[in-house]
Amino acid sequence: MAPLKSVSGIVVTTFEWIIALLLGAVALSALARRIKVPYPTFLAIGGALIAFLPSGPSWTLDPGLALALFVAPVLLDAAFDTSLRDLRNNWVPVSTLVVAAVGLTTIGVAVVAHWLMPEMPWAAAIALGAIVAPPDAAAAVAILSQVKLPYRMVKVLEGESLLNDATALLIYRIAVGAVAMEHLKWSEVAPTIALALVGSAVAGFVAARVVPLLLERITEAPSSIIVQFTTTFMIWIGAEHLGLSGILTIVVYAITMARGAPARMPARLRVPSYAVWETMVFVLNVLAFMLIGMQMRPIWIRLDADVRWEYCVAAGCILLTVIVVRLAWITFYRTSLHVLIARGVYHPKDPKAVASPKGGLIIAWCGMRGLITLAAAFALPEAFPYRDFILFSAFAVVLGTLVVQGLTLRPLILAFDLRDDDPVAVEVARARAIAYRAALDAIEDDPSEEAEILRLEYRAVLMRADDDPNGGVATGELPADPLRRRAIDAARKSIFSLRATEVIGDDAFHRIEEDLDRAELSAGG
Repeated sequence: MAPLKSVSGIVVTTFEWIIALLLGAVALSALARRIKVPYPTFLAIGGALIAFLPSGPSWTLDPGLALALFVAPVLLDAAFDTSLRDLRNNWVPVSTLVVAAVGLTTIGVAVVAHWLMPEMPWAAAIALGAIVAPPDAAAAVAILSQVKLPYRMVKVLEGESLLNDATALLIYRIAVGAVAMEHLKWSEVAPTIALALVGSAVAGFVAARVVPLLLERITEAPSSIIVQFTTTFMIWIGAEHLGLSGILTIVVYAITMARGAPARMPARLRVPSYAVWETMVFVLNVLAFMLIGMQMRPIWIRLDADVRWEYCVAAGCILLTVIVVRLAWITFYRTSLHVLIARGVYHPKDPKAVASPKGGLIIAWCGMRGLITLAAAFALPEAFPYRDFILFSAFAVVLGTLVVQGLTLRPLILAFDLRDDDPVAVEVARARAIAYRAALDAIEDDPSEEAEILRLEYRAVLMRADDDPNGGVATGELPADPLRRRAIDAARKSIFSLRATEVIGDDAFHRIEEDLDRAELSAGG
């Protein structure tokens, strides 16, 4: 019985650590909100501390699972809320950040790493560059939600954070494949890459048409949420087995799903689904930072004092390279656009499309690394050359950017005093007025007393729509009945139409959708 007792003790210890880590992460996130810094900053610091706890846990995870487990659901959550209208309107700055900034950062880090570690294979150095190249959305959004930045700037950063992962992980896969195959010719790889990109887009689109047919048949919230997660993992794993890009497949799948899912899913399923997804993204961030922190301890122990110093200096140089390359590229991009505009070569539709010097610096400083970098580093095969150094450097870049940039970004934004005219509030007011006119029209011919009370309520909403665009929708005191649900259904159809015709963007759509969901649930929907 002794072995069983021993195993039981290990299980209990692991369970206790999981509870402690989750509660600690909740406390850290609350502290981060209180002092208004991104919560991933404290998670990174917590992960670093775990690495040096003498009695801390030492869990391991199969590297092959890292990207699917950590990246797939987080990426789907981000892509689901992405506005195609805003991506198209800002395609020039977004595409240059996604392609040029990521590419230049990869090259710059690879050159520095190979210079510092001459025996490091170029493919391994490029893999390191691709790992640390993409900024993370969670840290920047945590700051941007606390201040009022110009709307266009926020959309550029969100678009970049969604698509730069695909660019970086494509380079990453090629570099890892080059190490495995030793001799990799571009002429052999290029057709495969092109086929994978096209195939990924097609696979994501097809999956987005098939999966909703399955979800429509599920009427229980727990079952629906479980199927949402399992299908996300299945799509990622299936894409990887077919040699496609899991990142691009998930992005296309999520963006396509987002266009039709709100019309197919009732509020009683959507509201808990959104809450669970938000919670799981937080939990995955916690696990990623803690697991990568645990990998630092054996690496640190294996190194002697001289090598530790060498690793620290090299990681510091790579961190500096990551920050400087982004600053240099955005400065070059802004200068080039101004020259092209001055010479009449480029004519932007909106003069605000070119960021001011202050705006450019803010965008450059929103370069915090996070979950994607940690997951990609962890996913390297165990026998990958210089894996320990790459893991060490990746964690150092994540920790360094989250501390240096994460703690200074909000004061920098406040010091620059950038103003926003809040176009989302204008769209929300317009959409709310149209939606509740549609709700009134739906019950206009009903002579009942309940219908008259409901009409008075909706007219009151219309009267204050322009004055209070951020206000919610009254849920009323009527009992749950088909009358209110019929009006809400008419209002919902009107906002679907407004989004489809791009009268409003996804931000305004989701804000009104949340109001309507609360009203629908109060009416027994």
